[in-house]
Amino acid sequence: MTEWISSQPTPDPVAHRAAPLVLAAEITARLSTQLSHVRLHGYGSRPGPRRAAAGPGGAPDGAAPTLVAVAHGSRDPRALPTVRALLDRVRALRPDLPVRLGHIELNRPRLADVLAELSGRAVLVPLLFGHGYHVTHDLPAALAAAPHLDGTVAAPLGPHALLVEALYGRLLEAGFPEAPDRSRTAVVLASAGSRAARAGEDTARLARLLSDRLGGVPVVPAFASAATPTVPEAVRLLTARGHDRIALAACFTAPGRFAAECAAHAPGAAAAPLGDHPALARLVLHRYDEAVARVPDHTPAPAHHRALAPAHG
Repeated sequence: MTEWISSQPTPDPVAHRAAPLVLAAEITARLSTQLSHVRLHGYGSRPGPRRAAAGPGGAPDGAAPTLVAVAHGSRDPRALPTVRALLDRVRALRPDLPVRLGHIELNRPRLADVLAELSGRAVLVPLLFGHGYHVTHDLPAALAAAPHLDGTVAAPLGPHALLVEALYGRLLEAGFPEAPDRSRTAVVLASAGSRAARAGEDTARLARLLSDRLGGVPVVPAFASAATPTVPEAVRLLTARGHDRIALAACFTAPGRFAAECAAHAPGAAAAPLGDHPALARLVLHRYDEAVARVPDHTPAPAHHRALAPAHG
């Protein structure tokens, strides 16, 4: 069993330790908003006359690229309304930005159908938390199959300080103490899981950041599938180390089978999926802005070369 434990022995108060992380998150969010107003002339530009407007699914040349939020999809009837609520919050933060939703599977609209309706420029923002197969292969392939678009894939949502704030907020809502006893309290950070080594590294780094935010409370990543430890294994590991107050942080965008299974194994407080938490909405926009800013200022390569790989988180 792979063992990751993140803890911080320095006995600083929680508020003191959290301050740099919170400040960094707020600076990031505000800079992201300012970047959205900068016109990037090189994004997807082509030689020849400017078009006054794009097709029905697109935006005029020079306008902001469409943000296509990509959810995995779930049979849970609560999933789609939850994701839509998150995107409503994104639209409220950036009213002039065109925002669409596409699903990899299980729900409509499907990503391929959304891309077929668009024209001009698009940024795919995965509502996923690490560099797993969907982010590194499926989304670039979806763009390659839409050669009429100039597009790129943004980095996944994790790891990032704004994601930590969303996880922390949901833990507090579930009853996690603001000043926990670190000798007895611990957290299992539950996520979907991936066979990709880099995805596991992303989750391990996120666990360290969350441990910092919690003032050094140990945080162990656990996975619903494809990787270890599972949630029950992580709980047993922490119990063996003397922790009898174990909460679960849910690194899931919306309710679904994996989120429910992980919550069922929580021995203590189980946080809700992140949903429309304000910090998560700001993070979606930040990933979008990062992707727009990194597009090179030159005429793009042929369509099959334009599906840029996701950036580092």
